[in-house]
Amino acid sequence: MISPMDMKPLFIIGIPRSGTTLLERILSAHPEIHGGPEPHIITPLAHLGVWANVDKAPYDNIVAGIGQRAFVASLPRKEQDYWDACRAYCDHLYSQHLYNTGCSICLDKTPEYAVVLPFLRKVYPNAHYVVITRHPVAIFSSFSKSFFENDYELTHRHDPLLERYIPVIADFLRNKETPFLHVSYEEFVVAPELWTEKICQHIGIPFYPEMVNYGEVSNKVIPKGLGDPVNVDKNKRPSTRSLTKWAEELATSPEKLSFMQQMINSLDPLDLEKFGYPLHNLWSSLESITGNNVKPAKKWSMTSYALQRKIIVRVREMVRKNNSLKSFLQTCKVICEVLLRDT
Repeated sequence: MISPMDMKPLFIIGIPRSGTTLLERILSAHPEIHGGPEPHIITPLAHLGVWANVDKAPYDNIVAGIGQRAFVASLPRKEQDYWDACRAYCDHLYSQHLYNTGCSICLDKTPEYAVVLPFLRKVYPNAHYVVITRHPVAIFSSFSKSFFENDYELTHRHDPLLERYIPVIADFLRNKETPFLHVSYEEFVVAPELWTEKICQHIGIPFYPEMVNYGEVSNKVIPKGLGDPVNVDKNKRPSTRSLTKWAEELATSPEKLSFMQQMINSLDPLDLEKFGYPLHNLWSSLESITGNNVKPAKKWSMTSYALQRKIIVRVREMVRKNNSLKSFLQTCKVICEVLLRDT
């Protein structure tokens, strides 16, 4: 078992649908790396009141934040003692995750960590960081197809994905205090062996070419968590099939093209450039498509995973608009809590 004192976790930083799950599966095929579920250890820790706070909590979050900051100010090393305590907490959990695996590196690829990167840098200034970026329109298109029946307006209303993630990831890429490796999804799927070897060099571990064929690794059980449970498992290795899907879709849908252009124009051009997709060539894939080579968009297909998301989204929309339904569900919640108490 690896000691918590020797813990140096590996964080994959990226927006959902940008290739984080694919990268996790490949790296988890390495004999020294253990991935798995998205643990969300850092996100709640970041909002306890010292670094940031939540808008709503089952306690007085404002008073708790004031009290914690006053308490931390009384410690011998002030905030440094707090960061060390947070790190000790995470180190213990990460080291336990490695228990009996034979691995020495715990991989955490929770996408939501991107929105608390300044906090994460404080807790783990010396961790391994790999940042993966993908064409912004491709991300949003894939997100919409996967979870919202390809309804762009519903997708954006539920989660303004690009506006939330791109500025904070661009800011992290500007910061040179924390070492990281920046990987482009488009370049990665074209040359996966080359980029996987670069990642291994960045981490300081040997490269094994068979990692890239993660679906064929038989000597190691690769744990699966949240992410892309359909395409990543189906493909078994990186695929270039998705590179032009967004352009083909927008070429046949002026409404979606206009919607995405407005969304992109709302972002800071400097952030887009640092993210790796400057405005001057962001639409080049779309411009290269002519009427002769446009493929009709495939009809949205239902999977069990997509069905789950569809039900959740629809019920949320219904609850938001119907106070009676909200009250009914709250009553059901109380009843369930009573029935399950002490069971």
